[in-house]
Amino acid sequence: MTADSWRNLIEHIGLLYQEYRDKSTREEIETRRLQDSQTDPEETSPSEETPSEAEPTSTTENKGPPQISLLRNSSSRFNLWQDLPEIRSSGVLSILQPDEIKLQEAMFELVTSEASYYKSLNLLVSHFMENERLKKILHPSEAHILFSNVLDVMAVSERFLLDLEQRVEENIVISDVCDIVYQHTVNHFSVYITYVSNQTYQERAYKQLLQDKPAFREVISQLELDPKCKGLSFSSFLILPFQRITRLKLLVQNILKKVEEKSDRESTALDAHKELETVVKACNEGVRKMSRTEQMISIQKKLEFKIKSVPIISHSRWLLKQGELQQMNGPKTSRTLRTKKLFREIYLFLFNDLLVICRQIPGDKYQVFDSAPRGLLRVEELEDQGQSLANVFILRLLENADDREASYMLKASSQSEMKRWMISLAPNRRTKFVSFTSRLVDCPQIQCVHPYVAQQPDELSLELADVLNILDKTDDGWIFGERLHDQERGWFPSSMGEEILNPKIRAQNLKECFRVHKSDDSQRRKLGSRNRQ
Repeated sequence: MTADSWRNLIEHIGLLYQEYRDKSTREEIETRRLQDSQTDPEETSPSEETPSEAEPTSTTENKGPPQISLLRNSSSRFNLWQDLPEIRSSGVLSILQPDEIKLQEAMFELVTSEASYYKSLNLLVSHFMENERLKKILHPSEAHILFSNVLDVMAVSERFLLDLEQRVEENIVISDVCDIVYQHTVNHFSVYITYVSNQTYQERAYKQLLQDKPAFREVISQLELDPKCKGLSFSSFLILPFQRITRLKLLVQNILKKVEEKSDRESTALDAHKELETVVKACNEGVRKMSRTEQMISIQKKLEFKIKSVPIISHSRWLLKQGELQQMNGPKTSRTLRTKKLFREIYLFLFNDLLVICRQIPGDKYQVFDSAPRGLLRVEELEDQGQSLANVFILRLLENADDREASYMLKASSQSEMKRWMISLAPNRRTKFVSFTSRLVDCPQIQCVHPYVAQQPDELSLELADVLNILDKTDDGWIFGERLHDQERGWFPSSMGEEILNPKIRAQNLKECFRVHKSDDSQRRKLGSRNRQ
């Protein structure tokens, strides 16, 4: 394929990646809503009248495989695989089983979405990064922080897309794509870790440039107004690589749910998913590491120790939650005392391995008067003791800074804040509902219908169409959830989602999730066996 022909193919992609992503997730939400409203989820599954004894590729064995001009078809703006003229005219739809058609659609979406992603990356480079006016305004160091290694990312996407395109054109029925995903993830996708790890500095540099350089702000605004951008912001182009690597993992999960069990294609999909998960985790860790280091340095500067000093900064330590609570005064105070004057403010910094208890002092400083390892914390919720003791819980330090046991009666500002503290302080404490890892047959679930950006360390950012198990909920509108596709946990407002009411759909979601993480489970069992030995 020549360079000219390649450019022509990309030009004919109908949607920018941001548009594809939005359209795809909205459709996923609507499909799940429709399924949830049915008494039997199978009623909504698309089906074709197909003879069961036929082999998927039998009609193509005696013919040369038709060329599917995947990217050249400008009218196919992410239409289904089965709607392509080449597929319709081939007669293959009358032979393939419904499950195989669904699998073909899942593989086809991975390929077409990569084409859309490449088109958007290309626009980021050609329209923004290589703009002559922008080049004159930006110092080379500023441009490097802003665009990072996007040229490497785009080169990797182009190579990946060429291999996918070649596979699609080998045969009218796509044999597999996950083997290609696996090879590229192992050999090339490390460029994503570099790009995403720079995200904290990138965001900060962009905000600073908008604030300090009116000429930069003016050029960016003008470039965003170009019809090529379809009303999308410059920042939406900058975050493309992180969105893509995450989405690619979900697309492989979707394929994995549709391949036949114990088949070669399942094995390949599991391998691809495992490698993608490794890259996504490394991307997340890269972002967190940058922001966590700065946060820990900032906290260390604010603390003054009344007790023996504890070193706060550590490469393996990060903040889980911080905030003010009310402490009941007096070490032997009765739980039945009911005057608000009994309470005084204290401030907690909870890290992944340490709790530091402080009192705020002038100058935005905190005086530390107690601490304990996080593993030696226990919490207990008080029974209803009337309004003055509402949202009160007991925090026990099995071994505090003085090497003795200590107890604190603490009052939160709301029920949700109390539950959030209790779950953060004692993560192994049983929640209202059982988690994904317990293999419970049924559990309340929620689908995200509004994206949410976490505001606190114990909150969970949500993307459209995320499905989560509900582990706990509060009367004042907060949910503690566990996302099915990556088992990340956190709090979020209940208004961000819609509960999935159909038990068959919930069971189907769990079954698919267990299958996707099959290789993780076997690895955990091996580790558990080694640990016991």
